[in-house]
Amino acid sequence: MPDTSPYTIYPLGETALTVDWGNRIDEALNIKMLQLFEALKKNPLPGMIEAVPAYFSLTVYYDVYQVKNKSPGEHSAFDFMSREIRKFLDEQSISDILPARTLRIPVCYDEAYGTDLSVMTAAISIDKEKIIRLHTSATYRVFMIGFLPGFPYMGMVNERISMPRKSKPVKVKAGSVGIAGRQTGIYPVDSPGGWQIIGRTPWKLFDHTKENPALLKPGDRVQFYSISRDEFEDHQSRVT
Repeated sequence: MPDTSPYTIYPLGETALTVDWGNRIDEALNIKMLQLFEALKKNPLPGMIEAVPAYFSLTVYYDVYQVKNKSPGEHSAFDFMSREIRKFLDEQSISDILPARTLRIPVCYDEAYGTDLSVMTAAISIDKEKIIRLHTSATYRVFMIGFLPGFPYMGMVNERISMPRKSKPVKVKAGSVGIAGRQTGIYPVDSPGGWQIIGRTPWKLFDHTKENPALLKPGDRVQFYSISRDEFEDHQSRVT
């Protein structure tokens, strides 16, 4: 079936365009974007270099000279690429995307690792144990990977534990699990960050030595489960 969701296509400089379904976190729109992403990976357009997915949009980079060689009568490379993408969306079935995986990821919510738990309990008047229960009771969708290599933006967090970002970034350790608004994420490397940190996982989120260096990819599902500090240290010693 053709895609009937409203979308816009606009140029991003002279060598890219963006297909945009609207500025909000929405699973249905994210699925539409991933459907187009997978379709273009399987059948890349002439002159296409790569496609980069986000929450609700897909940016397609292309070689202007290759595109014009393939479409000599076209007014511009953007006109050709945008028309071909509309064909994918309006005329072809792009319903198939890669099967989603569900990963259970251990998190130690000890305050040695959940450095902002005390801030959260004071701000939202919910004790630490309830925060942990609410955070581990949901299954989160990976909407996109960004900010840092392998950093998963996931949602949606229970609104009772929604927290704004910090006003200023602080140093954050690799594996730290944070909340920002209705999103939750995991820092893959040591980095400055502004999310509220509620725990840490011993799992490695990004390994440049592997063929697929990022542990998670858009469309995956994540379930967190709580582990003790001793279990964290034992996990960490066994993670390569």
